[in-house]
Amino acid sequence: MAAAARDHLPAAGLDEADEAVRGTCEDASVCKRFAVSVGYWKDPYIQYFVRQAKERKAPEINRGYYARVHGVSYLLKAFLKKTECNCQIVNLGAGMDTLFWRLKDENLLPRKYFEVDFPMIVARKIHNIKSKPPLSKPIMESHSGESLLIDSHSLDSSRYSIIGGDLRFSSDLEEKLKKHNLDIQLPTLLIAECVLVYMTPQQSANLLKWAASTFPVAMFINYEQVNMTDRFGQIMIENLQRRQCNLAGVEVCKSLDSQRERLLLNGWETAHAIDMMKVYSFLPQADVKRIEGLEFLDEKELFEQLMQHYCICWASKDSSNLGLASITF
Repeated sequence: MAAAARDHLPAAGLDEADEAVRGTCEDASVCKRFAVSVGYWKDPYIQYFVRQAKERKAPEINRGYYARVHGVSYLLKAFLKKTECNCQIVNLGAGMDTLFWRLKDENLLPRKYFEVDFPMIVARKIHNIKSKPPLSKPIMESHSGESLLIDSHSLDSSRYSIIGGDLRFSSDLEEKLKKHNLDIQLPTLLIAECVLVYMTPQQSANLLKWAASTFPVAMFINYEQVNMTDRFGQIMIENLQRRQCNLAGVEVCKSLDSQRERLLLNGWETAHAIDMMKVYSFLPQADVKRIEGLEFLDEKELFEQLMQHYCICWASKDSSNLGLASITF
């Protein structure tokens, strides 16, 4: 998957690796839709992007997605509050994410919301948006100015933009974003959920460095694996490898320290990392109690192990002194 791997991998091998990564987008969306259907959180839009799961998902998986969605949302809303929504969001490897529509419903839209993913995923998402009024209407409602630009691999309105691109090539990425009116002077939140782990450490470092050097005021939220050198982590890696899915960047997922270090070494001023069990304990406990009543969880130990192998990391740089460094759970 990587520049280094490119020299050794035939093009077909590279395509297969990318195809396996694209498959993780479908898996995540199906899991989210299932959790929503059971009542873990509300998302009226996910149904327009992905089919309902053929079989039930395990309660520990549903709780894991609940913690992921709410953990990322908590930090994102803290950023929106600090910037008073006078900012932009760049969702990297966004897949079938519905965040734009949910923020619009809550009246929390930033000045502009960008999504970037593989062109094939973007084409599918655009097709869904064009063919489903509950998705297209909010984009039209928030659009002002000239006519909306749309083709098979990109869509650009005044508040929402979706771009097909490869995150492994940040110069190409910047050019595409600027074509869609990215404003590097605006406070910018970048989100990556289970994205960096599929890039080599060098490629993710380049992306983080690009973001830190491009935006004077910015925050980066990264959700992905951690503590991957123990036995449980090894089993997770083997399970993914069986599906031809290689975690090219897994060496950075050794520990919370290695996650923090990567951010600090690549130009970010502050960096934090906590595992998802901790995040789960920080979420509003009344709602946690409600979701724990939805399904019986037999495998408490498995749930805890799973949550200790995922983390949320966030970093900031803040030349305008908006107080981004103080954002925490």
